[in-house]
Amino acid sequence: MTARNPALAAARDDDELTIASRRADGSLRPARIVWAVEHDGALYVRSVNGPDAAWYRGTRTRHEGQVTAGGHSADVTFVDAADDTALNDAIDRAYRTKYRRYAANILDHITSPRARATTIRLVPAQSTKD
Repeated sequence: MTARNPALAAARDDDELTIASRRADGSLRPARIVWAVEHDGALYVRSVNGPDAAWYRGTRTRHEGQVTAGGHSADVTFVDAADDTALNDAIDRAYRTKYRRYAANILDHITSPRARATTIRLVPAQSTKD
């Protein structure tokens, strides 16, 4: 997945990406910086502030948006992944590995139950150019 999409490939390696969800009218909400990790070829993000964060609440409207990383942007679909305990455990490990140079208390927030409840898989939006 990430190899064919420059923005998602960059997000795999970069510390931060920006994420913007689509409003009901199709326009993009303001972008927010988030951390992303890769697991089994898929890219995941979480809300460090849990489900009350504005950017996360915005993903609930259309489950569509845009990510930007490494100077590239990509339209994505947001797929909920919070209900899979084993997957969330693996994502916790991925966050702790990728961001290990940050203080433990920061990592404790992104791996907390509130943040885990917001785990989203980023899926490239279907192209209409095929």
